[in-house]
Amino acid sequence: MDVLVVDGYNIIGDWEDLKRLKDIDLEQARNRLIEKMAEYKAFTGYRVIIIFDAYYVPGIANKINEYKVEIIYTKENETADERIEKLVKSLKNVVNQVYVATSDYAEQRTIFGRGALRKSARELYIELVDMEAEIEKSIKQHEKANKHIKIPLTDDILEKFEKWRRGNE
Repeated sequence: MDVLVVDGYNIIGDWEDLKRLKDIDLEQARNRLIEKMAEYKAFTGYRVIIIFDAYYVPGIANKINEYKVEIIYTKENETADERIEKLVKSLKNVVNQVYVATSDYAEQRTIFGRGALRKSARELYIELVDMEAEIEKSIKQHEKANKHIKIPLTDDILEKFEKWRRGNE
């Protein structure tokens, strides 16, 4: 199984739209990132885990599931990097390929040493943009293939009309 571990605040601080949103409302920026990662999960099938450290949200550690994405808030004295490293160590095995999305160079080197692969914030953003374009293209193809007709017809009648159109009957 492929697993994507996301350094939440690192990504929010790197993507322009989320960075602007964070300056207005941090919770909205977090929610938007969670929504984007839920779309990523639905499209790729990856297990997605987002880590937010307690630097911005002090309190006790918390783990929740939202939109089938795992969201972990670290303990008050635990950084996101520490939690990510523990997760990589526990998740990385022969069956799982673990990717970590962060633009923190030191963290990238550390997780790479533990067997995980890295995705920079920019790479993940480009992947999401490409994914959204592919979904849009697929929707347009589907709509084009399923042109709406004004009179509802059964499949056998449509098949007969298609044969007539092709000159097969």
